[in-house]
Amino acid sequence: MSSVNHSNGPGRAVVISGPSGSGKSTIGRRLRQDPRVVFSVSCTTRAPRPGEEHGVHYLFVDEQEFKGGIASDRFLEWAEVYGNLYGTPRGPLDEAVLGGKVFLLEIDVQGALQVRQRLPEALFIFIDVPDDAELRRRLEGRGTETREVVERRLAKARAEREQRGAYDHVVVNDDAERAYRETCALIGLEPRADDAPQD
Repeated sequence: MSSVNHSNGPGRAVVISGPSGSGKSTIGRRLRQDPRVVFSVSCTTRAPRPGEEHGVHYLFVDEQEFKGGIASDRFLEWAEVYGNLYGTPRGPLDEAVLGGKVFLLEIDVQGALQVRQRLPEALFIFIDVPDDAELRRRLEGRGTETREVVERRLAKARAEREQRGAYDHVVVNDDAERAYRETCALIGLEPRADDAPQD
C-alpha cells in the first residue's frame, strides 16, 4: 500500500466509470482539458494500435515487466482482458495528489471496485444512461459493430449498471453538456468550453 495519505493531501483522486455508450469517454476528455487534472495512463501488454503513442494512450510493456509490477505492488488495480493485461500504476497518483492535482482514473467497473478497496477516500462517479433502450440506440447508432458485438456490450453494460450503487455519485447522461457540468461540480472544477471535435 502507498505511504501517501490521499485523504489529507491537497489534491484528490477521482474514478469515473460507466457502460459502453454512456458518454464517459467524452466527459473524461473534456475534464482532461483542465490544467488541474492529471489523467491516469494505464499499462498494457497488448501491442499498440495504429496512431497510439507510448505514454499518451497507454504505457506499453511486455508481460514480464507487467507481472513484475504486480509482484512489487506497483498497480492500484489490474485485470486480464481478452488475453492482455491492463493496470493502473500507482506512482503518478501519489505525485499528482501531493502536487494539488485531480488525478483522474477512467476505468471499468471491475477496476473501480478494486480501487475502492485500496483507495476508499477517492471520489467515485458512475456515468449512466437513462435506460436500456437508450443504451441500445447509442450502441447501434455507432454503426461500427456487428449485432453480436452490440449484444455482448449490452449484456456487459447491464451487469455494470447493477454495480452503480457502489459509487459515491451517479450522473445520468441524458444531456451531454448537463452531465459534464454536473461531473465538474462533483469534482470541484470549473466547466470549460468544449473546443475539441466531437468523437
